[in-house]
Amino acid sequence: MRVHVVSDVHGNSRDLATAGEGADALVCLGDLILFLDYADHSRGIFPDLFGVESADHIVELRTARRFAEAREFSRSLWAGVDRAAATERAVRKQYAELFAAFPAPTYATYGNVDMPPLWPEYAREGTTVLDGETADIGGLRFGFVGGGLRTPMRTPYEIDDETYAAKVEALGEVDVLCSHIPPEVPELCYDVVARRFERGSEALLRAVRSVRPRFHLFGHVHQPLVQRMRIGPTECVNVGHFNATGTPWVLEW
Repeated sequence: MRVHVVSDVHGNSRDLATAGEGADALVCLGDLILFLDYADHSRGIFPDLFGVESADHIVELRTARRFAEAREFSRSLWAGVDRAAATERAVRKQYAELFAAFPAPTYATYGNVDMPPLWPEYAREGTTVLDGETADIGGLRFGFVGGGLRTPMRTPYEIDDETYAAKVEALGEVDVLCSHIPPEVPELCYDVVARRFERGSEALLRAVRSVRPRFHLFGHVHQPLVQRMRIGPTECVNVGHFNATGTPWVLEW
């Protein structure tokens, strides 16, 4: 059995269309949408609406962790614009391309920048969306937990710690634990390019230690200090920043 795993697609529909080649199934761990590419400020919804110079400035503020200033600058740009309508139009355009690129079967969960209410409109036959739920893939029990935890970035699908922990607990025993964010382990949460710790989940770490799955697969941290680490018998793996690499991580058994 061979499964290809991707995360942090961020608008890369071209490579997503071939990500399942040679695999029995594709697993996607979220962040389909590209709001702003920190490596190329000309790409994404934000520069499409407000231009590259504005994108340069907001990246500068966020990288410096000047989040209050970044929010104020963003508010000034959105003044007089129907933010919800403009964002939804742009997201819908990306989702139409991205979901069309999914092979069958695909098992997917949400990232922190995704908009879950829109997914049912675009998920075609052969794409199974799971969040706090499990699926049997080739005889192994895969558990999926979508979204991220609250941060100053205020991305669309951030939830409180208690709600997130309840989703993790609902999975029960799994062979492969799949989430968008990593467990709360400093080496797995630190982004060496952004030079900051992303939020990891203590609930995921507890599940790794108590359930002891074969694998814990995740993304979210684009340039991690440590890509993989063993915790007890569990191999914890950041499957990579698919937007940049265009290459899925391979799981075979």
